[in-house]
Amino acid sequence: MKKILFYITAITGLCASAGCEKELMEYEGNEGVYFAVQHGQGHLSENSWPYQPYSRVDFVQLDQDEVTFLVKVMITGSVKDYDRPFLVAVNPDSTTAMLGVHYEALPEEVIIPAGEISASVPVRLKRAADLEENEHTLGLRLLPNEHFGLSFPEWDAIPSLEGGDVVPEFDASLHTLRINDFMVEPGVWPGSIQNGNRESGLWGVFTRKKFDLFVELFGVTYADFVNSETMPMVRMMVMTNEATAYLVERYNAGDPMLEDDGRLMWLGSVPWDSYIGVPWVPGS
Repeated sequence: MKKILFYITAITGLCASAGCEKELMEYEGNEGVYFAVQHGQGHLSENSWPYQPYSRVDFVQLDQDEVTFLVKVMITGSVKDYDRPFLVAVNPDSTTAMLGVHYEALPEEVIIPAGEISASVPVRLKRAADLEENEHTLGLRLLPNEHFGLSFPEWDAIPSLEGGDVVPEFDASLHTLRINDFMVEPGVWPGSIQNGNRESGLWGVFTRKKFDLFVELFGVTYADFVNSETMPMVRMMVMTNEATAYLVERYNAGDPMLEDDGRLMWLGSVPWDSYIGVPWVPGS
């Protein structure tokens, strides 16, 4: 029965994405809810992505201090001509995030509107400072009520959906948000390290402090560094020249910008060298 429900629901979800007529989705069986979150390879259609028991929330890519993250839930059973609520709660077994620090309280119930087969749980998340160093998790769980049971406590991967990492089996009444603000080197960063750990190139080694300086001076976001279309060479040169002038001005004023290891912040045209792990000595 699990397999039958599984494939009927999969077809239902795909039809919903493709705009199939609701008359094609008639089904009599367990009236339940399950997390229907799909993600996978970006160059493929969402319809080909496998269902997943988790979602990543990377604040560095969202560029907001608070976000409402939507978690999709779908139903099994027949479509109704009236609204029906389902219940959602925090799953303490898979949660390290702190209420009020990393997230706000969940809604006690969410509505499946009349005539619909899905709804989204709105989860309000916060960009706490500790997310720069540690990833936190927020586990969600669906609860049965008078309208819905739990559709798939044992979910098997759909063989035809292979557009990403496939989790063979999981409990589809549970979903985990993996929340972080890790700063990793973006797709475009024209810099490198030479022999002796000396910074070189246009921007030298990627650091969060250097990235934050670009944000402060030019109002850029992480998304601007994704590819050469958003960050062409002309733009990089302009940023380099202006940021270099700023660093030199700070240095001459006796207030140089330093990296976490104490070395002078470096860009390709500053009048000093920079070696990873070697602190700057005033007067040197």
